[in-house]
Amino acid sequence: MFPLQMVVFPGEDLNLHIFEPRYRQLIGDCETEGISFGIPAFINGKVSEIGTEISLISIEKRYPGGEMDIRTRAAGVFRIHRFYRQTPEKLYPGAETDPLDLDLDEDESVNEQILDLTRDLFQVLGIRKNLPETAENFLTYQIAHHVGFSIEQEYELLLLRNAIERQELMLLHLERVIPMAREMENLRKRAQMNGHFKNVIPPDLKNL
Repeated sequence: MFPLQMVVFPGEDLNLHIFEPRYRQLIGDCETEGISFGIPAFINGKVSEIGTEISLISIEKRYPGGEMDIRTRAAGVFRIHRFYRQTPEKLYPGAETDPLDLDLDEDESVNEQILDLTRDLFQVLGIRKNLPETAENFLTYQIAHHVGFSIEQEYELLLLRNAIERQELMLLHLERVIPMAREMENLRKRAQMNGHFKNVIPPDLKNL
């Protein structure tokens, strides 16, 4: 196990810099034995019950002191039954886990709505990030880090194994956050106008 203060979603490519001796040993075991490892999110001082299985793709760079840069890819999700701060005869943590079934059959028409709303959000916030042109082969996991979720909300999304429930959560979030983002942008623009000379047309008082 490699607990981190982040949520990793299935299919996600993750680049990591490994520096602690225990995790250098973990990656070494993954390289030599062909094993995977798990990343459970570390939230509010606790290791989460649900984590993501991670496969080592490559070690991109090794440093003289033993540190390394690695490329990984997330696969499925699992549930932890028992967590061990240290695996027997190893430096790194371990756990007893079971894999969880995951429904990836998301409704393409709903994902089109999600992509449209995400484009609206990016436009309001001035974010320049490429999004898929269509929802074909698209999963909500692909944008989960980019729509303003807190780590707790990301973990809530990871907990949802049903595709429709994930889509509903994403839609609800976007529909709630976009008006908030627009209001914040309006506040920012009004704040920038303070101190400027304003061409204000007085009201017509004839009929008062």
